[in-house]
Amino acid sequence: MKTWHWQAFLVLLLVALSTVLYLAHYAVFRDAHHIWLYLLGDIAFLPLEVLLVVLVLHRLLDLREKRSMFKKLNMVIGAFFSEVGTQLLGRFRRFDARAGELAAGLADMDEWSKADFARAAARLETREPVIAVQPGDLVELRDFLAARRDFLLRLLENPNLLEHEKFTELLWAVFHLTEELVCRRDLAHVAQADLEHLAGDARRAQKLLLSQWLHYMRHLRDDYPYLFSLAVRTNPFDPEAAVEITE
Repeated sequence: MKTWHWQAFLVLLLVALSTVLYLAHYAVFRDAHHIWLYLLGDIAFLPLEVLLVVLVLHRLLDLREKRSMFKKLNMVIGAFFSEVGTQLLGRFRRFDARAGELAAGLADMDEWSKADFARAAARLETREPVIAVQPGDLVELRDFLAARRDFLLRLLENPNLLEHEKFTELLWAVFHLTEELVCRRDLAHVAQADLEHLAGDARRAQKLLLSQWLHYMRHLRDDYPYLFSLAVRTNPFDPEAAVEITE
């Protein structure tokens, strides 16, 4: 309400100031024709001015703001893959019966072009992972995710992530899998039906994780080549990847 009163006061003040200046102009030059001529000319240009300001400049500023925001979001996404995502991909790979096929399509990324990233993204969209988990595997996965539960919660509390729906969906999928594993009393003895349910949760998380990881790798290649170099040398799908540079 106070904001509305302030805006109304500003409008009245500006209209009154304009009226005083026009009256002063008439008092000095006594030329109403000149005043009306330029007044109508200014009013005629007003729709074009609104068009330029609202549709063009506003959109450019909005685009610049979104780019800045997504740049900050990519920093958060980078922290996620550094702390959780890359290692989680390696763990999911052990559960995937088609891991060899997946690795063959995601190795040697340092030589990829934009077209290669686009083709890989299209393949991942249609790929259905075959996940099979065993009780012993679930214990290790639970311990890994439980140790990073607070980190995942902090990411979910970040309001800026609401602008990135797919990454938010990924976080929810990983957090849901964490909750499913943590809430079970004895993962060493899980019924077959329960194993299939957990495999479905892992499959959902892996599919979303793969898609976001590929987008993140492309972002690093385009904007941060030195970070991309490290990401390639820690690629969980490349059996020959090594952090140490020998050549």
